[in-house]
This record gives sequence, C-alpha cells and structure tokens, in this order.
Amino acid sequence: MKAAPIQEKDRIIALDIIRGLAILGIFLVNMPSFFSPMLYVDQRTYWSDKLDIWTVNFVDIVAQASFYTLFSFLFGYGFIIFMDRLKEKNLSVTKYFSRRLLVLLAIGCIHAFLIWHGDILISYAITGFIILLMRNMTSRAMVWTGMLLIAIPTFLLTLLTLLSMMMMDGGFDVYEGYQGTVLQSLEVYANGTFMEITRQRMEDWAFVNIANSVFIILSILPLFLFGAAAAKAKWLQKVEDKLGGFKKLWVLTLVLTLVFKLLPYYAGKNLAVDYLQDSIGGPASAVFYFLTIVLATRKGIGLKILSPLRYVGKMSLTNYLFQSVLCTFIFYSYGLGLYGSFQPFHGFLLVIGVYAVQIVLSKLWLTHFHYGPMEWLWRMGTYGRRSPLRKSPNEKMRE
Repeated sequence: MKAAPIQEKDRIIALDIIRGLAILGIFLVNMPSFFSPMLYVDQRTYWSDKLDIWTVNFVDIVAQASFYTLFSFLFGYGFIIFMDRLKEKNLSVTKYFSRRLLVLLAIGCIHAFLIWHGDILISYAITGFIILLMRNMTSRAMVWTGMLLIAIPTFLLTLLTLLSMMMMDGGFDVYEGYQGTVLQSLEVYANGTFMEITRQRMEDWAFVNIANSVFIILSILPLFLFGAAAAKAKWLQKVEDKLGGFKKLWVLTLVLTLVFKLLPYYAGKNLAVDYLQDSIGGPASAVFYFLTIVLATRKGIGLKILSPLRYVGKMSLTNYLFQSVLCTFIFYSYGLGLYGSFQPFHGFLLVIGVYAVQIVLSKLWLTHFHYGPMEWLWRMGTYGRRSPLRKSPNEKMRE
C-alpha cells in the first residue's frame, strides 16, 4: 500500500491552533535577533528606553524558552500520529520518518546558512532520529525519561553555576569580550555583501550550535517525549475522558510557570536563576499553553476566538520560513538595510503586524490549496511522490 499525507478530515483542529500560537511565540523571541546582535549582548543592559525594557521583560516571561519547547511537544505528538498511520498501512516507520527528517535537515541547512542563523530545524531533525529509536517505549516510560532528562542536567548545571559564582564572588559576565563581535555584526548585516553576511551567519550559527549541541538536544528531546507520550495516550481524542487530569495538570504547570518564569524578577538575575527560568519554566509553560488551548477549544466561543490561528498552524513550516525571509530582507543590507536601527518595542509591533498578515495570507492560500508550499515539498520528499496541491472546485465548495 502506498503512503499518503494526512487528509483534511483526519486533522485535529486544536493541534493546528497550537501550532499557530507556537509560530507567534517563536516569532516574538526571534525578532530581536533579526535586527540586533542579541547573541553577544545582554538585552537587560543593551537597551535603555523604558518601553523597550518592558517589551524585553514581557517576551522573556511570556515567550522565552516556551514556544520552541511547545513546538517540540507538537513535533513529538505529530510523530506518533505519523507512525500510527504508517503502521495502519503496513509501511516502514523507519524508512518514511527518516526520509522526513532528512528533508527537514536539508531545509534547515538552507535556512541556517543562506537565510538566518537562528534556525531550529536542524536541531529538530537531529533530535528526531533519537526519538525514532525510542518510539516503542510506553507513554509512562517516555514521561519519566523526559522528566529525568530535565531534572538531572538542571540540577547538575545549576549546582555547577552556583559553585562557579561563589568562587568568583558572582562577578563574571558571560558577555564580556564580545564588543568586537557586536560591532562586526552591526557592520556586516547592515552594510556587508551577501557573501560577507553568509560568513557572519555561519559564524553566528556555529557560536550557538557547536559548543551547545548537547544542551540543545537535551532541551528538545524531553518535550519530544512528552508530546509522543500525550499522543500515545490519545490526549486530543479523549479530552472529555481525561478532563479531570487535564485540569489538575493545568494548575500544576501554571504554578510552575509562574514560579520559574518570574524567578529572576523576585530572586535577582544571575546565571543560575536564568538557567532555572528556561530549563524548568520553559517546559512547564509549553505544557501549560498546550492544555490551555485544548481546554479553551472545548467550548464554541473559545474555538471561535482562537480559530484564526489554525491557518498559520496548518502552514507552520512555510510561515516560520516566511518570517525569516521577510525579516532578513527588511533588516539586512541586501534588502532595506535596517539592521541596528530597530528597538524591541518596534520589533514587537512588527511581529503583530506581520503575523496578522500571515493569518490572512494563510487563509487565502488554503482556500485554493491543500498544503502550504513548504509542507507540500516536505511531503513529496517524505513519500517520494507528488501529492495533489491545488483543491478541486468540488473540494472548495464542500468547505
């Protein structure tokens, strides 16, 4: 039997809405890196305007480390759906999911090295091969493994950071010594040639991903496992049956989110506190956001309010890449050359404006086509054959 992409009737609307929310949150976090050298500066001291500081703090609390983890959760959930469909057709999970990951890796490389250095797709593709090996674990084993993968590194690294701070009287600055790199980034992205920007882009990607590769995987893999466990337990197919448990977990993740997301603001900012904010607050808030959407969409009013997000979510890969292409054109020298001239509040307004346009464009596109353009290419690479892209007149009329 031939493999085929998931059909419209089989889609779960809540998943698309959550994907749409995740794309918005990721955009909020990514925006400062599109127009400023955020890799090499502390945002808390780099900006001075009060409105910009409020914007930075808002994004830090609401979005930082929350939405790439939420998307990781969705990736794990989607993997189980994908795997189950292949099993129903007696097709090889290893063959088709490996293809899917390799295509994603290729897209990620193009994105990271030719468009924008902050790509996450390469890390998702690499981590995906790990969860492929763990696919036969029970949902309970996945949850416990994910919790241990968060708890053990968090404990050890927090302890190590605290000891280092004690030995150095808390007086070391991780951004010290990067002033030259900051000036280089400002000059290259604002005024450099495409080749100079490409070299800078590769340096920036390597700065984040080479030395930190293990930590990046350890931040993604637990959420892959949580998402996969949720899919195995059929969370979205059995919402009413699991409602009591969902509400308890919602309260727990809300408390953890508030405690750890706000930790630097009442306990004082330092490396250990910042790490705890991301390592625990990030995953907790990801699950909290997921459950919030699931619970809200049970009611007609919640579904109606959140429904526009589903258009962006159904084209999440296309919209993620669109944000990078558009913003690098706006800010890099081969476009409008506005790099270094924007501030966080301006960036926040740009995110809202661009995302609103993405909702409209995605809805218009999906009126005529089954998939986003990048989703269509991803499916072709996965299944090795061309899927119908344009909807027939009859399909349009049924919607």
